[in-house]
Amino acid sequence: MKANFDDWLVRQLRAFNHVLHLLLAIALVVASFMVIWQFASEVIDAVGTGHLAQGFLRSMGTLFIVWTLSALISAEINYVQSGIFYVLVFVEVALITLLRQLIIEPVQTATALPDAQQQFNPLHYALLLAALLIVGVLHRLVRHPQNELKR
Repeated sequence: MKANFDDWLVRQLRAFNHVLHLLLAIALVVASFMVIWQFASEVIDAVGTGHLAQGFLRSMGTLFIVWTLSALISAEINYVQSGIFYVLVFVEVALITLLRQLIIEPVQTATALPDAQQQFNPLHYALLLAALLIVGVLHRLVRHPQNELKR
C-alpha cells in the first residue's frame, strides 16, 4: 500500500513539476519578446533624439538581457528533454550580468542629469572587474573540468 502511494505521489509531483516548467518556458518567451520590444524602443529613441552613441550602448545592455534569457531558454529546453540542469547555466548568467553592468554603468554615469548626484565609482568598477575575472575562471573550470585535471 505504501509503495503504491509513494509511486502515485512521485508521478503527481513530476506532473506538477512539468506544468511549472511549461509555465516557466512561456514566461521566458514572453519576457524575451518584451525585451526585444524594449531594444527596438531604445534604438528608435536614440535615432530620434540624435544620441546614437549613448543609445547604442544602452541598447547593447538590453541585448545582454536577451542573451541571458536565451541561455535560460536553452537550459529549460535541455531540462525538459533530458531532466538535467547544468550549473554552467548559472555561471553563464552571472557572467552575462557582470558584462552588462560593466557596459551600462559608465553610460548611466555619463548620461545622468546634473542634479542626479551619480558619479563614477572606480572602486565599484574595479570590484565588478574582479568579479568578472572570478566568474570567468569559474566558467572555465565548470565548462572544461577534464582538461584542468589532465595538467
